[in-house]
Amino acid sequence: MQEPAGRGIFDNLTSRKGALLFVPAMFALAGALAVGQRAGVPHDAINTISAPSLSSSAQAAAPSAAAASASPAAALVHKISDTAKFSDAQRKDIEAIIKDYLIKNPEVMMEVQTALEGKMEKIQSEKMKVALAENAKELFQSPTAPIAGNPKGDITVVEFFDYNCGYCKKALPDLAAVIQKDKNVRIVMKEFPILSKGSEEAAKVALAAKLQGKYWEFHRAMMETQGQANEAVALRVAEKVAGLDMARIKKDMAGPEVKKEIDDTRKLAQKMGIQGTPHFLVGDRVIPGAPEGLSELILNQVGDVRKSGGCKVCGG
Repeated sequence: MQEPAGRGIFDNLTSRKGALLFVPAMFALAGALAVGQRAGVPHDAINTISAPSLSSSAQAAAPSAAAASASPAAALVHKISDTAKFSDAQRKDIEAIIKDYLIKNPEVMMEVQTALEGKMEKIQSEKMKVALAENAKELFQSPTAPIAGNPKGDITVVEFFDYNCGYCKKALPDLAAVIQKDKNVRIVMKEFPILSKGSEEAAKVALAAKLQGKYWEFHRAMMETQGQANEAVALRVAEKVAGLDMARIKKDMAGPEVKKEIDDTRKLAQKMGIQGTPHFLVGDRVIPGAPEGLSELILNQVGDVRKSGGCKVCGG
């Protein structure tokens, strides 16, 4: 039987084995662009991702693509653009080959997705290491950030949170358990009100309570309060915290020191690429969100940081 026109040309371009590698590579590139955009990874970083290698016969048939091996993504784009030289009939044959292969081997897409996610996680991890080193003083040593746990603890845990974040409320018992179980952990609380105006209002009351030495007491009570957080709710919570001067609370929450702390945290989160809450840093390690078993996860990572000689960027 005569081979379809597209089959013959496609084989000449990459060889059959190369074609099977070329197909998922196209999807890998598209996935990289999509995942990279969601993760905030610049396109020049995506260009460093290694696409599935073309066969040696493919490289011989397409020296221009092989010459671009320094940028696999660019080489792949070049290969894809070559299809413009095919006739409509040839393209249809090639599309049929691709469709047939993927239908018979759907697991390829899962393999490509898994490999892609692994590469993107590595890129994000490297970016976070750089960001941690560049912003260590603001993250771990800010003289104005609220502190819970042991102020002189050997390992620092940082939390970015919002009072209207359900997952932040869910994480509170875990954070309290960490403080109770490990008396040598220092917790830096980063007020990061991103969900609503009410979140910012509650953050202002919290920081005003901090100026009276009652931050953790207010924070726990506020996080344990059900419903929407806003100024009225936060003030009611503050009234129940023993020892708080409410007249001073109302004055301080409108003051420049409170505003600066919130503004500085927002700028810091932007530099760190943090876009959601809760977000934990355990020394120089990251825990996004509030996974099950959070307290044990934090305690385990605290132990690991200690065993490794302490946090290399925060002085823990």
